[in-house]
Amino acid sequence: MRKPYFPIVLAALVSCPGVVVALAHVELSAPLTAFVAGLSILTAAFILVWACDAAQADVSQSLALAVVAVVAVLPEYVVDMYFTWQAGKFPDSDYAGYAIANMTGANRLIIGVAWVIVVVIFWVKTRGAVVLKEERLLEIRFLAVATLYAFLIPIKGHLAWYDGIVFIGLYVWYVVIAGRRPQTEVDAEGPGAYLAGLPVVTRRVWTILLFLFAAGVIVMNAERFCEGLVATGKAFGISEFLLVQWLAPLASEAPEFVVAIMFALRARAGLALGSLLSAKLNQWTLLVGMIPWVYALSSGTLAHPLPMGRFQMEEILLTAAQSLLAVVMVATLRLSVAQGLLLFGLFAGQLVAPTIVESCFGGTLMGIRGDQMHVLFSFLYLIAAIALIVDHPQRLAHVFPWLQKRGEQ
Repeated sequence: MRKPYFPIVLAALVSCPGVVVALAHVELSAPLTAFVAGLSILTAAFILVWACDAAQADVSQSLALAVVAVVAVLPEYVVDMYFTWQAGKFPDSDYAGYAIANMTGANRLIIGVAWVIVVVIFWVKTRGAVVLKEERLLEIRFLAVATLYAFLIPIKGHLAWYDGIVFIGLYVWYVVIAGRRPQTEVDAEGPGAYLAGLPVVTRRVWTILLFLFAAGVIVMNAERFCEGLVATGKAFGISEFLLVQWLAPLASEAPEFVVAIMFALRARAGLALGSLLSAKLNQWTLLVGMIPWVYALSSGTLAHPLPMGRFQMEEILLTAAQSLLAVVMVATLRLSVAQGLLLFGLFAGQLVAPTIVESCFGGTLMGIRGDQMHVLFSFLYLIAAIALIVDHPQRLAHVFPWLQKRGEQ
C-alpha cells in the first residue's frame, strides 16, 4: 500500500457523520440513528485497533496487556455499560436484560463465529489444524477458572458485587502473571504497522490523538446506537433482545474479527486464534465483572444485584457451557476444523432452534418447548466437553499439571 495512512483517514471521515449528528442533536428515524451511530462506532473501533498496535511499541508488556487489551474492545464495553447504567436508573425497564444479552452475545460470537472462521480459513489454505503457542496455556487456564465460576451465577440466581470482584480479580491476576513475559516484537499489519514505524515522538503523539478521537466518537454515539437499536426493534416488531445480543456485538467487535481473519489468510492462524482467545478471556472476566459494579453505582446500592429472570440465567448458562467446551478443545493447544465445525453447528443450532420449534413444530419438539431449547443446547455443550475429556483424559492435566501429579500419587 503506497499510502498506508489512507485507511486511518478514511475511517476518521466515515465516523464524522455520527459525531455531527450527536453534537447537533439531529433527530433521525430509529433505523437511521442506529445505522449512523453504529457505522461511527465501527470505524472508530478500527482506529482503536490500529492505535493499539502502535501503542505496544512504547508501553511495557504488562501495561499493554492491561490497558491496550481493554481499549481494543472499548466499543463493546461502552455499549454494555450503557445498558447496565440505564438498568440501575430504571429498575423496572428491560435494560438489565439488554445488558446480559449484549454480554452473552459478544462472548458467544467470539467462539461460535470468529474462532470457527479462523480455523476454516487455515484448513482451506493448509489442510491442517490451528496450533497455539505454549504460552497461550496461561489464557486457557484463566479462561477455565472463570468459566467454572460462571456456572455459579445461574445456580445462585444472580450476579452480585462479589462476583464482580472475583471476575475482575481473575483478570488482574492474569495481567500480573502475563506481564512477566519477555517483551516481544509488535505483530502489526497495515495502518498499525505504519504507525508503529513512525519516529518515537511522532508515533506517541498520533497514538494518543487517535485514542482520544476514537474514544470520543464511541462515547458520543453509544447512547444513540443502543436506543436506536431498541427503537428499531419495537418499530418493526423485531425482538430488541436479539438485536442487542447479536447486531450490537457484531458492530463493536468487527475490527477485531477482521484483524484475526487477516492473520489467518496470511497463514498465521495461531496468532489469530491466540488474539481471539485473549479477547474471550477479557470479556469473560473484566466485562462480566464490571456489570454488577456499574449497576451498583447507577442504582446507588450494593444490596440489590442486577435483576435477572430465568431467561437471562439460561443465557449465562449457555454461554458458560460453550466456553467450557472451547476450553476443553484448545487444552491441547490445537483446534481442528472438525472441532470448529462442531462449535459452529452448536452455535447456529442454539440461534435458530427456538424460532424453528415455535414456528414449525407448534411450540414443542419431543416435549421440549421453544423457550427451553437453550437449556437443551447447554447440555449438548456439556456432553460434548465430557466426551472429549473421556476420549483424551490428559486434556485437563495439560492445562492444570497438578492434576496429573495428584493422579500419579
